[in-house]
Amino acid sequence: MKNSSTYFKNESCEYFPCHKISGDYFNCMFCCCPLYALGDKCGGNFVYLEEGIKDCSQCNIPHTEAGYQHVFSKLRMVSELAKNNRNYSLSLESELTK
Repeated sequence: MKNSSTYFKNESCEYFPCHKISGDYFNCMFCCCPLYALGDKCGGNFVYLEEGIKDCSQCNIPHTEAGYQHVFSKLRMVSELAKNNRNYSLSLESELTK
């Protein structure tokens, strides 16, 4: 597949392939998954380590043919999370400056 706005394959990356996927299709568009912050709402195959860190090393969704659409379908949730974090930060800042 040709690189485009929805697909990018970086075979020269020192980590390529970062996940084992069957077949030739491998999308590097979301190398760092933008859904990480959604926690258990991301829809991926992950576990939480004892330290509370989310381990997504077994998740292949961003690299699959359906991955772009999956990530894109959840970006509104990421946007809402960012908005809520900003609102919280602003209210906290307001409280601290009183």
